[in-house]
Amino acid sequence: MRDSTGAPAHALPDCRGACAVAVSGPRGRVFPPGLRGPQRSPARSCHGLPAARAMGLSSDSPVRVEWIAAVTFAAGTAALGYLAYKKFYAKESRTKAMVNLQIQKDNPKVVHAFDMEDLGDKAVYCRCWRSKKFPFCDGAHIKHNEETGDNVGPLIIKKKET
Repeated sequence: MRDSTGAPAHALPDCRGACAVAVSGPRGRVFPPGLRGPQRSPARSCHGLPAARAMGLSSDSPVRVEWIAAVTFAAGTAALGYLAYKKFYAKESRTKAMVNLQIQKDNPKVVHAFDMEDLGDKAVYCRCWRSKKFPFCDGAHIKHNEETGDNVGPLIIKKKET
């Protein structure tokens, strides 16, 4: 069915820009220009529909629902991607746990030097940093290995038997 201009009957008539003239009011309502005070009512397009609905901005608009769904999906995908990146690719930037927890913390580097003549036949040195007799081993690595799953052991230096 067609109207007198030849356009389909369901098509809205040409407003010649009249629908675009409106003023935004409080709470997002759109009002026609020139109205002030209690007589203001939501602006209507030249077709008798509220201006917001004519522009496709109503809350039940399928376009708005599609945009909300698309943005939600994109945000969820981005969040999952970021979490996967942090889990699998950002391991190099992690700080490792401190090994020396208590021995000579006031020094920038812990160094011990021993003369070979002073060692005797055998010397056992701590490498787990948990020994109470540090730098000598007292077997504290056994408890450390059980707690952490590590496999550290002492450094054993002995003279070659001839």
